[in-house]
Amino acid sequence: MTNLLQRTCVALAKGSPALTSDQAKLLGEQVDGWSINADANAIERDFRFKNYYETIAFVNAMAWIVHREDHHPDLEIGYNHCLVQFSTHSVGGLSDNDFICAAKINAIQD
Repeated sequence: MTNLLQRTCVALAKGSPALTSDQAKLLGEQVDGWSINADANAIERDFRFKNYYETIAFVNAMAWIVHREDHHPDLEIGYNHCLVQFSTHSVGGLSDNDFICAAKINAIQD
């Protein structure tokens, strides 16, 4: 399997197929700390920090990555945490793009 860090996101047309649960599970094994939220058709991870400054610094670094990939997560930001949730809306579920971005975000945090 190709290293997710070496890949870039690709635009997916509306109606393109989402990953199967087996495909998502295989990709999920490559992104430590992320879990599949079946109710939201998404992958998610709650990153924890010492304080608000570190949380916002993380959000800013992540914003640069996802802007370059043109694949943007839903975020929930609190004083010392940021819940990041990826889903590919154009396919109505998960795509490789979600896991590519998860791997790149892990690389700046872990």
